[in-house]
Amino acid sequence: MPVVDIDPDELRELTGHEEKGDEELKSDLFGLGLEYEGETEEGLLQFEFGPDRLDRLSVEGVARSLRYHYGDARGVAVPNTNDPDFTYVVDEDVPEERPYVTGAIIRGVDLDEAALDSLIQLQEKLHATMGRKRAKGAIGIHDLVAIKGDALTEDGGGNSITYTGIDPEGDTFVPLDSDREMTPAEVLTDHPTGETYADIVREYERYPAIYDEIGLFSFPPVINGRRTEVSTDSRDLLVELTGTDQWTIDRMCNIICYALSARGATIEEVEIEYGASSPEGERTLVRPDFEVETKSVSHDRIETMLGVEFTDEEVVDLFERSGLGAVVADAEDNVRTTYEVSIPPYRVDVLHPLDLVDDVGRAYGFDELEPRYPDVGTVGGRHERSRLEAATRNVLTGLGFEDLLNFHMTSEAEAYDRMNVEAGSDYLGGGDPVRITEPYSEDYEILRPWALPSLVMVLENNTHRAYPQDLAEVGLVAERDDDVNTRVRERRHVAGVLARHDATYEDAKARLQAVCRDFDVELETPPTEHPSFIDGRVASVVIDGETVGVVGELHPSILVEHDLELPVAAFEFDLAALAE
Repeated sequence: MPVVDIDPDELRELTGHEEKGDEELKSDLFGLGLEYEGETEEGLLQFEFGPDRLDRLSVEGVARSLRYHYGDARGVAVPNTNDPDFTYVVDEDVPEERPYVTGAIIRGVDLDEAALDSLIQLQEKLHATMGRKRAKGAIGIHDLVAIKGDALTEDGGGNSITYTGIDPEGDTFVPLDSDREMTPAEVLTDHPTGETYADIVREYERYPAIYDEIGLFSFPPVINGRRTEVSTDSRDLLVELTGTDQWTIDRMCNIICYALSARGATIEEVEIEYGASSPEGERTLVRPDFEVETKSVSHDRIETMLGVEFTDEEVVDLFERSGLGAVVADAEDNVRTTYEVSIPPYRVDVLHPLDLVDDVGRAYGFDELEPRYPDVGTVGGRHERSRLEAATRNVLTGLGFEDLLNFHMTSEAEAYDRMNVEAGSDYLGGGDPVRITEPYSEDYEILRPWALPSLVMVLENNTHRAYPQDLAEVGLVAERDDDVNTRVRERRHVAGVLARHDATYEDAKARLQAVCRDFDVELETPPTEHPSFIDGRVASVVIDGETVGVVGELHPSILVEHDLELPVAAFEFDLAALAE
């Protein structure tokens, strides 16, 4: 989950509530879904929140949410914009892998150290989430004073910059944090930032580049030029975003513009001049795109989901306190039906009517909801599968394992590449992945096909802790299966790892035997092969005659890949086998 560093003094100033203490702010933010994670050495408060609310990746966005929460702001707010003076010209040589651009001009922003730090944090958090580590969208922010736009007309009216493609060994520029001229190819090999993001553009025939009248000043998505570096003295900024999807970079741009508007800046539109038609079927776009979208939700659905009776006026009030706008679309003869809800341009998370119900619930206060028994003739109880999971966890913890709960979503690299397993293979963990259509981050692009990679990632992140580390998890795994009506086959797997200087196959098998003995099932372990394990030190897990998993010693290449310096023995099998 994203973690954002917040200066509490900045937060108080931007909300206009200087009287709020740190503990009160933590409580108020918890009500908005932001959980306190700790404090940095500099005294900044750290908050974790769901990756859906990307508008809260900065202190400005968090302050805006609090102002709505306190009732100091209501309804949809859209910044005023000045008419465009700059045009972003998309040249025909632009790389086809990264054809889209957007942006804005920012005038009169007051950037002190705190504001600049917040802007940099917002930029990098957007890169990591919506931009998928810059692969889908990347943001460049420049000091406008250092840019000399090409004149659009013979009399010098208007300015333009050009987004194009260049030869890797083409023009040179001085990148940020450097003091020498480099070609784009040299940046990828000789500059630390270039090395980090080289994989995004390495296979392009031509590299993305942005020029003004002076020359090359940005090499997206890798690095900006030193000439246009932003500092606390900067007052006017040029914002440019490039990417593989127009909608994504437009929404990233909106979040940046709203944050700078909260600092007193004026937003100036830009024209995007495509050589061919844009994704919207137009040759020229005007950005930023501050169009307010609308969605509908019924009154009955709100009351049914939240279990609270509202009047029309109360629902409209709660929407407005969420930063949304709402009108009753159909209320004939006092029959409450539907609300037309206006959604501000910075909200990228409102995709379904249930998202609107969630906003109403948060504005009302989930802690204010009163629990009640359902209006049915039975009382709920624990499902048999849940009982089996709990019993298995009890056995594992009794054997010395630490019980874990990991994310069910992961990346293809973690599930397959880093475990030496090929997707679509017959090995455990090699199932066809269930892909997320529009993931917010490439770290969470599939549902995990097996649980063992999650445990190995925990070991990787805890090399600084004492050994032995014996970890186990009972959790969800999934793979594509067209024979199931949902085309997704879900299972619960049991996985365990033993990381210690003397960990062996026999140690893992002994734990496995103890689990099977406790559930009165018969275990066999015939030799097998698996690319994640050492040949000759790996076996199939056969329970009551059915092959349901694998046990063995992890291959040295897996240990090296995850920076593990001790042997690791592991097992994984289908939980359902214990219910036989």
